[in-house]
Amino acid sequence: MELLRTKYLISKIKFEGIYRKEELEYPEEALREAIINAVIHRDYIGPHTQLKIYPDSIILWNVGILSKQIKIEDLKRSHASYPRNELLADIFFKAGLIEIWGRGTIKITDECKKAGLPEPEFKQEFGGFSVYFYKDIYTEENLRKMELNERQIKAVKYIKAKGTINLSAFKSLVPDISEKTLYRDLKKMVTKGILKETGEKKVRKYELT
Repeated sequence: MELLRTKYLISKIKFEGIYRKEELEYPEEALREAIINAVIHRDYIGPHTQLKIYPDSIILWNVGILSKQIKIEDLKRSHASYPRNELLADIFFKAGLIEIWGRGTIKITDECKKAGLPEPEFKQEFGGFSVYFYKDIYTEENLRKMELNERQIKAVKYIKAKGTINLSAFKSLVPDISEKTLYRDLKKMVTKGILKETGEKKVRKYELT
């Protein structure tokens, strides 16, 4: 955690009264929980735990797959715990680093949502288990999960590049679609809380919330 904090991740600085407070760009509790899980659940025969840091994501990979009793989809709801290394897990529990068995992955998900970030992804791959943390909530994959259509995704990509979009700019992206339909596309994204609108009707612009 100290290495991530000092070398790899950006901390937002804010002040509460006269006190300076720093917050990591990813929720610290979620990262801490993922690292603890990696230490407890990894298979200690094989490669080391690997952490990959990209501009818009972090991937934590560990050798060793899930117990047969647990499926990937179970990790975001209450589930039983099957620690691979029982003695190690017991030490972490007695040290107060584990609060409730079977709640780690739920806590990781909840902390990311609380911070306004996309839900993390849990995957079994390359003979191990990965946790994917995403910084950008407006990735194409996440926009599809929000049930945006192809036109709306194009609009969001344009805003990410240019800062704002108006109806005429949107029309230039998809010239074969009527302005009425495009206006409805923009309004739906405003309703979903993805965009906010500024200005009067003739000069109205849309930007990401």
